[in-house]
This record gives sequence, C-alpha cells and structure tokens, in this order.
Amino acid sequence: MKKSIRLDKMLGNLGYGTRSEIKQLVRLGKVTVNGSAVKDPGMKLDPHLDRVALDGEPVAYREEVYVMMHKPAGLVSATEDRRDRTVVDLLPDELGVLSPFPVGRLDKDTEGLLLLTNDGKLAHELLAPRRHVPKTYRALVEGEAGEEDAAAFRAGVALDDGYVTLPAHLRVLHVAKPGEAPADREMAEAIERMRATPALRRDELERAQRDRSPLSWIELTIHEGKYHQVKRMFAAVGKRVLYLRRVAMGPLELDPALGPGEWRELTEAEIEALRNYRKEKRAADGFVG
Repeated sequence: MKKSIRLDKMLGNLGYGTRSEIKQLVRLGKVTVNGSAVKDPGMKLDPHLDRVALDGEPVAYREEVYVMMHKPAGLVSATEDRRDRTVVDLLPDELGVLSPFPVGRLDKDTEGLLLLTNDGKLAHELLAPRRHVPKTYRALVEGEAGEEDAAAFRAGVALDDGYVTLPAHLRVLHVAKPGEAPADREMAEAIERMRATPALRRDELERAQRDRSPLSWIELTIHEGKYHQVKRMFAAVGKRVLYLRRVAMGPLELDPALGPGEWRELTEAEIEALRNYRKEKRAADGFVG
C-alpha cells in the first residue's frame, strides 16, 4: 500500500515551521512538488517518491534518526529535565524535531557512548533485560584490581541489595602504584580530564592520591544494566570507581574521533549492524521475525 502524508505535516515534522508558517510558505510559492508550485499545503504525497523543494532546495524526508554521542559529564541522559541540561540539548533543531531519545542511560558523571534514536523497536530490543546486550566500559578505579576481582566478576558478585550479577568480563589494563605516573596513555588522559572537568569527581581523585592509593585502569563488559551497576560491582569487591566511560554497546563502538560532547549520525553500516544484531538476538532467544 502506498504510504502518503500531508505536505504540511511532512514539512512540520522536519522542522520547517508550524502549520500556519508552512501555509504561508505555500502561499508565497516557495514550496514545489515534482517541480510545480504547490497551492494546497494539505495535499497528500508520497514522501519517498515525490520530490519536494523549499526555495529551490530539495527537502530530504526521513522518519528515523540514529545518533552516536560521546556523552560528556554534567548532562543527564533524558529528553528533558527541570534542573540540568540533557544530552538532547546538544543536538541541532533539524534532528531534535524528530524526537530522538537516549537508548538507556549513563549517570550524570559518566561519559562515553550513548545512542539516541526515535526507533522505539530497536531501543526496546537493545534494552530488554532478557536480551543481555553487552556493554563495555573503561574505568579508573581506586585500588589495585587483579585476577581475584576478575574471578569474582566472572562468577557474579552480590550487590548492596543482594542481587547477584550475571557473569562479567574484567580486564586490568594498567595499575599505577602510589606516586607513580601512569604509563597507559588513555589512563593518563582520563586523569587529566578529571582534573580539568568540574563535572567529574576531581575531589575523589585528589583524595585517592593524598591517601596514596594505587589506581587501576580497567575494561569491564557486563550483560545487564542495573542502577549504578559498574560502581556497585567494584564497591562489592572493596574498590571505588573514580571515572567511568562507556566504549561499546552491542556491536556499536564509540568513535575515537568524537570528543566529549560531540556526536555524529550513524553510518548505514552501523545501522545495519544494529539491526542484524537485533535479529540475531531475537533468534537466539527463540523469537521469529
């Protein structure tokens, strides 16, 4: 069946103005469909086949948007908030009008990969607890992480509310002894970022250094998304997370070219990888379609 939409609704959805503003553009002869000036703003058209232009510039119709963001500290993972700026505030109006929302959440003081989309079906598949979509983090941890912690995470640790986590994979990338400059470049950059960014917990880093605590730079992959889970998992083994950054979610990896606060739309290959991943997870869970 041919899918049609009103011209004024199409332009309104894309952020070209209110219904009355679009009516005025049509009256002034600024809108054409298939090369001809439009007289009726309510005309029906096929947005995928009919060629729409405004002031001679083609209007590209889209229904879905997929954005990779390197979430900075200090912003909340929400579409709106009464007190704080949200991650959606970083997007331009032409994407904001498509009503993207964050898939999952990162704590206010956590940085890293955040997917924003208006594809509710994909978001549900990635967030459904039974899917166990892997999420990978890099973290600066107060204390010397080692094989004992890795073994505990593989077995599942009991959080402060008694919940036992699913098996998780911990890799210790580098440990800096008290007073020792970290040899790992990424770890050193994370420490410098904590010192320079008010929204990060600089006081916690300074306290750890005053206490001459060893610092560990780790990578952790979990398969669920409990509240403050990474921080609570390390607390369960007697350590404290000072800095946290998500670097991957399912098949999607954080683009290293994106700095905190920067974003880009997903490539077609990345969108296809997410869709294929969703299908594979559904098949593995015994779902069809």
